[in-house]
Amino acid sequence: MEKKKSIKKIFMKSLKGLINALPMMFGIVFLLGLMKSFISFEKMATIFTQNKFIDTIMGALLGSVLAGSSINSYIIGNEMVISGISLFAVTAFIVSWVTVGFVQIPAEKEMFGVKFTLLRNGLSVIFAIAISIVTVWTLGVIS
Repeated sequence: MEKKKSIKKIFMKSLKGLINALPMMFGIVFLLGLMKSFISFEKMATIFTQNKFIDTIMGALLGSVLAGSSINSYIIGNEMVISGISLFAVTAFIVSWVTVGFVQIPAEKEMFGVKFTLLRNGLSVIFAIAISIVTVWTLGVIS
């Protein structure tokens, strides 16, 4: 009986989390629509060179600057893939979108200090690049 209550409690908590995330997801879809009106992903694809290494770095840097919620990165990443941006850049973008966040550096510096902040963000960018290369390689996209 106790297990049934805990499963129901967990389900309700998860449902509440999903409901709370819906406005953010709709906002991202709305912003993507606006972005497509002014700057298409096809135009954005022109900043990528089709060089696997450079695209990976560009994707990591772009995700680091823009930073956001992980659920939104998948929506944006899908649009990037559809627009012809390489899987290297998209994977690096998604990883760094969630882990780095240069926009949060001032607050993080105040909480944890300069040394920790710079080290964590620097390592996160490096790991975003490494993780994207390993992920794409594992998927068999490169040989």
